[in-house]
Amino acid sequence: MLGRLNHVALAVPDLQAAIRTYEATLGATVSVPQPLPEHGVTVAFVDLPNTRIELLEPLGTASPIAAFLAKNPKGGMHHLCYEVADLATAAAHLARNGARVLGDGRPKIGAHGRPVIFIHPGDMVGTLIELEEV
Repeated sequence: MLGRLNHVALAVPDLQAAIRTYEATLGATVSVPQPLPEHGVTVAFVDLPNTRIELLEPLGTASPIAAFLAKNPKGGMHHLCYEVADLATAAAHLARNGARVLGDGRPKIGAHGRPVIFIHPGDMVGTLIELEEV
């Protein structure tokens, strides 16, 4: 079911500072920030040869990232995103095996313009998992 690792997402309290750190300190190429109001975040991606790092900043106080940063003020790893060929098939497989899809269970469009779902970390050895259809 799982394809390649699409990205590792890091919640950050200050997106511009995080971008500067990745560019200046690590010499990375970082995308232009993109607001995703449906997800309550602004994101930027660090391109790597084998995957990406997603930098997430809360977009408003109702953002799930705001709650994460309240517990982790310096930021930290938020989720892993894996690619799947068919999101509906993956969601059905998850349901049969007792994994909970967050929200209303329906896919939303993610930062790459493709459907995504999130799986409850309590069902995934303590890690929030995003599945992205490719």
